[in-house]
Amino acid sequence: MDTSSEASSMAQGLRIVRLVADREKWGRRLLGVSQLASELDMEQSRVSRLTQELCDLGLLERVERGPFRTGQRFFSLAASLNTGWIRESRTELEALVASFGLRSRVSVRSGFRVTLLRASSNDALPGSFVKPGMVTPTWCTGSGRALLWDHNQAALQELLKDVNFIGVGGPGAAHSPGEVCELMDRDRARGFILAAEEFEHGVYELAVPVRNPEGTILASLSVLDGRPEIEPRAGKIAKVLMEAANRLGTSHLSSADRS
Repeated sequence: MDTSSEASSMAQGLRIVRLVADREKWGRRLLGVSQLASELDMEQSRVSRLTQELCDLGLLERVERGPFRTGQRFFSLAASLNTGWIRESRTELEALVASFGLRSRVSVRSGFRVTLLRASSNDALPGSFVKPGMVTPTWCTGSGRALLWDHNQAALQELLKDVNFIGVGGPGAAHSPGEVCELMDRDRARGFILAAEEFEHGVYELAVPVRNPEGTILASLSVLDGRPEIEPRAGKIAKVLMEAANRLGTSHLSSADRS
């Protein structure tokens, strides 16, 4: 293969990865070979070969000839390029595991959805659906509602105006923008988010926003478990979580200073 062909293959491979990642990020239907070929106006045989190579590299993954998803290597590469708070969040997550034995996560917002950036070692287990890139709703997860902390009622109404609340979330989930506002008002008063069975039955998620020194929300930091493990010590957990979030926000500034 000559240099121009190699460059062409690389460019086409990157187009495929980008399309798969974008569709997963925005919660759109995932695609197989023929659909990818149609979307990208490429020959199906070429897409088939390139996606196989991308799967071999771990940039994409596919289960039983189903649609393609971004692979673990995609997120490992992205993380390796980050020299700031995302990389340093691993230490904070494992410290939370050591302190409380709870699953912990760092997440960011994409519109009205939440994207998981990193999960603790006791959460992101082999074969689990919990992995970097996992997308969940903002309005019925603790991590998501922490990312909405600074949204006033008008901003929440605008963000969630096109959301279909029906059939999404657990027994404690909000079913309208107004109910989301009520939950946010309640949690702001106590200084942290406590989502009680809002996304999954039996799961409580306690979360706080991660802010940079200017006060802008960068991400959310959360822990998850059952009610007995979270609710009786919510105040203590929240205090430790806030301290960890402050350290991450400060490390974001330190990274910017070094760059």
